[in-house]
Amino acid sequence: MVSVPSGERSRGIGALVTGNLLGGVAVASGIAVGGLLLERLGGTSVAGLGQAASVLGAAVAAVPLAGVAARRGRRRSLTLGYAIAVLGGALIVTAAVVAQLAVLLAGLALFGVGQAVNLQSRYAAADGAAPGNRARTMSIVIWATTIGSVAGPNLSEVADRFGRWLGLPGLAGPYVFSIVSFALAGAVVTVFLRRPTAPSSTPSAPGSGQASPGSGQAAPAAPSAPATSASGQATSASSPAAPSSTAPAPASGQAAPAAPAAPSAPSSGPAAPASGEAVTSARAVGAVAALRWAAADPAARFAVVLIAVAHAMMVMVMVMTPLHMQHHGMSLQLVGVVISLHVLGMYALSPVFGWLADRIGAVRTACGGMLLLVAAVTLGFVAASAGEGSTLTALALIVLGLGWSVSLISASALLAGTAADDVRVPLQGATDAGMNYAGAAAAALAGPILAAGGFQAVNVAAAAILVPAVAAAIAVLRRGRAAAKEGDDERRERVRP
Repeated sequence: MVSVPSGERSRGIGALVTGNLLGGVAVASGIAVGGLLLERLGGTSVAGLGQAASVLGAAVAAVPLAGVAARRGRRRSLTLGYAIAVLGGALIVTAAVVAQLAVLLAGLALFGVGQAVNLQSRYAAADGAAPGNRARTMSIVIWATTIGSVAGPNLSEVADRFGRWLGLPGLAGPYVFSIVSFALAGAVVTVFLRRPTAPSSTPSAPGSGQASPGSGQAAPAAPSAPATSASGQATSASSPAAPSSTAPAPASGQAAPAAPAAPSAPSSGPAAPASGEAVTSARAVGAVAALRWAAADPAARFAVVLIAVAHAMMVMVMVMTPLHMQHHGMSLQLVGVVISLHVLGMYALSPVFGWLADRIGAVRTACGGMLLLVAAVTLGFVAASAGEGSTLTALALIVLGLGWSVSLISASALLAGTAADDVRVPLQGATDAGMNYAGAAAAALAGPILAAGGFQAVNVAAAAILVPAVAAAIAVLRRGRAAAKEGDDERRERVRP
């Protein structure tokens, strides 16, 4: 790991926390009214396209932002993303004034880049964190979104009145708040995230607690030292160009076989710029190569799939909830309360889930997240079928947020402990891109599904999305059991006379 003075690291984490808080206000303010604004301009059947455009914008931006982070540092990447989101907010306000659907969709796409930045800040927090603390470190930054994300929807009515006072059309005011919040977040990151911790140059499996070669210390050119698994058992890592990753054995706690070797790329990056921003190798592999590497490793594959699936489920149900509630005569203020409770579920318990992932293992925690997602869509289906009002709908949205949070944190912890820099940073960007592409597709389909089958159909479709993650989880658990059995056999062989 790169050694960074504790004061500088604390300042960097503080900047990320503040940026996520302000970014949370901006994103949540828009989410609460985006579907309603789109419905006003284009009808119910296109209401889901607003969230689809935002998520698509985040998806398209994820890989380029990761590329900027790899070449120029996290600070410049995050600042650029917030600036693009400010431009998107300005376009949305303009679209509301001129009543142009195409301009609104373009603005929402750029606005969605702010969500990509909020998400990528968790990886910035994990850079340089001790292996046994990665999930908790990421979860603290994610948790900061709680305050902003809960406050954002509840500011919708005040912001709408403020916008009308400025002479803007209805539902444009919340985006004025979003523009200011994104601008402040970018300023905080620019000023205070001066020396972000660089990612480690070689993999270190979660829980090992060992510093990896390439951390600023001289490393021998001889074959790489054994990596350690989550259990602390040594495993072989012999790729000469880039060390192989050791994914933790999820179920057993025993040492897992070495993961596929990372694509060849230099393991040491260029010297840090004068500003102190540490960067990774300029010859880092591309997103496609990183995804190919992940496809060959069950733990990394599970993490990539789960992040995409959990986000798609959450987006599909959440974006249709305001419409479902308004169609049943509930007020905009009540819609804001329910969305706030949902966002509270997404972020408020993040530190608890981060601690849990570090304590019992990321894969086990992720499986718990999938169970919560199933429970959420079941509650949503029951609420819609019974004609229940806001109470059961709010409960379903809270559980949905909890399931998303557990899944995101545990799967992100798996990715943060996987591969060398050359693979990890591009893989993180590609994963966030896939996550947002999946969310965009789910949001685009949600409107027609709601129009055709109601809120019950939306929850059924969301449940079907989870199937690929279940299959990936089974593969990881089987690999863990096989590794445990192999370890038991080896121990018996050693003690046999």
